[in-house]
Amino acid sequence: MRQIGKQILTLTNRYAVLLCLVLSFCCMYPAAAQTQKTVTNFLTGVALSGYDPVSYFTEPEPTLGSPLYEYEWNGVPWYFASEANRDIFINAPAVYAPLFGGHCAMSMARGFLSDGNPQIYRIVEDRLVLFYSVGNREAFELSRSTSFPRAVENWLALPGDPALRSE
Repeated sequence: MRQIGKQILTLTNRYAVLLCLVLSFCCMYPAAAQTQKTVTNFLTGVALSGYDPVSYFTEPEPTLGSPLYEYEWNGVPWYFASEANRDIFINAPAVYAPLFGGHCAMSMARGFLSDGNPQIYRIVEDRLVLFYSVGNREAFELSRSTSFPRAVENWLALPGDPALRSE
């Protein structure tokens, strides 16, 4: 019986060490995310999860783009619903790309990064702003006069060259 107890403790310790290694690796990932210029879909690598950035300004609801009308900007592929929308974006990408590289505006105002959801958005000062959740969007709306400038300040304070960001 004592031998089995020792084996169980040995296995438990090995799993604990393995778990610590995995968790330490996971904790390093957010640091890499802070230097990411544009949020992309983790499966496809496409900005805005394939939504057409121009459609946020021209349609009642954003529309999905197509790989047929793809354009790479800022090191990331963007999809468009039409050739015309792609050409509009090519002429002024910083106007149509989401602020904060697609990170959640309210999270940015609070001092941390989280990916924005392309289906939870607002047009703020003629720019596309994404949010992680409806709750974050509502909190942002309630405190827009202070949250928006704080988000811009925090975005510009991130490491890396601000000129490379989508603003």
